Amino acid sequence: MKLITGVVKDYAWGSTDSIPTLLHTEPTGEPQAEYWLGAHLAGPAVVEGDGTLDSWLADHPEALGASSRDHFGDRLPYLLKILAAEQPLSLQAHPSREQAEAGFAAENEAGIPLGSHQRTYADDWPKPEMIVALTEMEALCGFRDPRETADLFDRIGPIPGLEQVIGPLTQRSGDAGLAETFLDVLSLDDGRVHLVNEVVAAAVNHVGDEGEVGQFARTAVELDAFHPSSPGILAALLMNRIQLQPGEAIFLPAGNMHAYLRGTGVEIMANSDNVLRGGLTSKRIDVDALVQVVDFTAGPVEVLRAEPESDGLLRFRTPAPEFALWQLDTHADHSVMLPALGSARILLVVAGHAAVATVGETIELVQGKAVFVPAGEQVQVDGNCSAFLAAAGV
Repeated sequence: MKLITGVVKDYAWGSTDSIPTLLHTEPTGEPQAEYWLGAHLAGPAVVEGDGTLDSWLADHPEALGASSRDHFGDRLPYLLKILAAEQPLSLQAHPSREQAEAGFAAENEAGIPLGSHQRTYADDWPKPEMIVALTEMEALCGFRDPRETADLFDRIGPIPGLEQVIGPLTQRSGDAGLAETFLDVLSLDDGRVHLVNEVVAAAVNHVGDEGEVGQFARTAVELDAFHPSSPGILAALLMNRIQLQPGEAIFLPAGNMHAYLRGTGVEIMANSDNVLRGGLTSKRIDVDALVQVVDFTAGPVEVLRAEPESDGLLRFRTPAPEFALWQLDTHADHSVMLPALGSARILLVVAGHAAVATVGETIELVQGKAVFVPAGEQVQVDGNCSAFLAAAGV
């Protein structure tokens, strides 16, 4: 068992105070968007007295556990994060393992250097994700029924010329109409980009409306404040907007188009950098790759809640083999034994105090502190705390 310290990422969309509050550090005045706990090469956690976690695991691969090594090699397959958004992130989706392997190999064969702005695939891994809200969170996730979307555009007011763009929502059935509209929006030329401003201007008149129309209008106006005149605003308006309460979660499989809008949560994902952006960004949008990767199936978002496994231990279930996530809510008169004995684990305390004990050793953890637990090490947690445990999903 090793005490570890994560790495703060200062992306522009981050909150200035959420992560410092959690970690009990002084705010810098600059945005702090993510706090990484893992062995990702772009920000490996620091092991107390032993360098970085990736280096430590290279010397102690047995700590990953036999099943994880059989499936993923000598690599920690997940990355645990705190994500704190003050501004909307870009619209994005992630490939499946097969898509990532094929795309990465094709770009290598084409001689596109790693790190190039012309590159879409940074590695050959998928990147399923799940986020659990610590505060109220808002996000865009998947696509709304296309006929409902067409109706919402109609209800904020007639906009001359817009029908040429959103017509396929009602003229074509199912996925095809959504795909055509989404991809057309991302390709708006100078002669049609004025439609974005006209939609936003119409939406201003409805931001105070109740129900779906008001939410639809507020989405347009809020996104325009950060990305004025961006075609990505129209793309975002095709999507479901959801609000998560603390403790609620969403799972984002391969192909799911999504964007976090605001709020703080615990995020876990496969240890990959593969992101295909689909709007609300100045970075490259690979439309051809989006056609292959994005799932345009419309439908409501499934909100996940943890399922009790034992007293004080709850699990967020997903199909991802790269990761598993539990929540611990301990109290003074009951101990919790950490599950996933055969996997390398990371335990992060987000509230309260925990005494984390293994044979001959006890580490005291307060809010914002974390430990790495090697496979095979039995650990007991006592105290009053709320904590999250990450492990491989196999």
